[in-house]
Amino acid sequence: MMNEKFLLGFTRRDALKASVAYAASMLAMGSAARGATTLPAAKGPAKSVIQIWLWGGPSHVDTFDPKPEAGTDYCGPLDKPIATCVDSMRISELMPNLAKNADKFSLIRSMTHGNNGHETAAYMVQTGRKPGDGIVHPSAGAVISLFKGYEAGYRGLIPPYIVMTQLQGRFSEVGFLPNRCKPFPTGGDPGANRFNVEGIVAEGITEQRQRDRRTLLQDLNFLRATMKDDPQLAAMSRAEKEAYDLILGDAGKVFDLAQEKDELREAYGRNTFGQSCLMARRLVERGVPYITINSNGWDTHKQHFQTMRRRLPEIDKGLATLLVDLKDRGLLNSTLVWCCGEFGRTPKVQWEPPWQGGRGHFGAVFSALVAGGGLKGGKVVGASDKKGETVAERPVYPCDLLASMYQQLGIDVTANLPHPQGKVVRIMPGPNDGVPTGGLLKELV
Repeated sequence: MMNEKFLLGFTRRDALKASVAYAASMLAMGSAARGATTLPAAKGPAKSVIQIWLWGGPSHVDTFDPKPEAGTDYCGPLDKPIATCVDSMRISELMPNLAKNADKFSLIRSMTHGNNGHETAAYMVQTGRKPGDGIVHPSAGAVISLFKGYEAGYRGLIPPYIVMTQLQGRFSEVGFLPNRCKPFPTGGDPGANRFNVEGIVAEGITEQRQRDRRTLLQDLNFLRATMKDDPQLAAMSRAEKEAYDLILGDAGKVFDLAQEKDELREAYGRNTFGQSCLMARRLVERGVPYITINSNGWDTHKQHFQTMRRRLPEIDKGLATLLVDLKDRGLLNSTLVWCCGEFGRTPKVQWEPPWQGGRGHFGAVFSALVAGGGLKGGKVVGASDKKGETVAERPVYPCDLLASMYQQLGIDVTANLPHPQGKVVRIMPGPNDGVPTGGLLKELV
């Protein structure tokens, strides 16, 4: 604490200088702000997760569960699904790259929860819980950040839970978990000439100017020179150092996609989604436990097929290259990739006005792609009926998928999460919680 003698002569200008120093020191998450929680050790084949979230709800019959035999009212103009390198697995004609690499992923064609509301369905898929029990449960990203992040010995300067590029805004991903489990949204656009990551890479600010700003900050910070032994200032100094190590050091360079070869960037696709996939691979190499790629624009009530012809080639190119790149670098077995949205879309096309060939929300049955993390590739789990309207075989609920992912990460799904009010809350719902389940995905383990 500052003594009375020091306070004499402490001017408004001095206070401003101290405030500038303090504000800069808060740019990064300092180690002094990281609490400790005793958690069961999480050791499994998967070390990191890449979540590709197609929010708005992608059509299952136009992606991973085509139904050309159902006729034009169901498949529309996308009536020529293609064979993959895996026998008896067909996918959309707009996904030739994924078709060539089907041995690297598996498809779940019987995902279900029965809810057609964006917010509620997104909550259910990402938490494995039904709403209405008086608790806002954390998303998979927050849970994995808890078990694989700072409490588990993660010491990277990059936060353990990254979202590219914007949060969904559909629900609180962190739920009741500590703020340190919150996702860090990058902002910016990985597909731009420069990926301007909020708080790390500033638009129009060169590296030299950042260094000059740091020098000016240090010159203004007279408290550091006069109070060297103060523990609070020491903690602030550590936080400031971490912030600038992230902005100017090697850690921040992970966001510089110009370090990658042009041929590889082209393979991923020179667009926001493709470069986000490349960015995700770079973050996995740095040991970041959880990365979400938020791909929006899948709420296709209108102009559905026009959107599919534009978006599916991007997904096909970016996701297929990601899987190949992870495999080639020896990272696929330790990186779990999952791709889906909050639900599917109505199998029967809505040709009538005002939709003019759109598809509505559909939570009765939809598809998900999973890969890596020790899971088998080239498999199909479950099935929908001939028109893609109901689950015909092996229902898979969100809690089944999430519990299987946690298992691969070595997270005990029966363990309790730390609740601020001391409530007993399991990671995944138990037998008495009233949540339907089809069981773990033993077919893929």
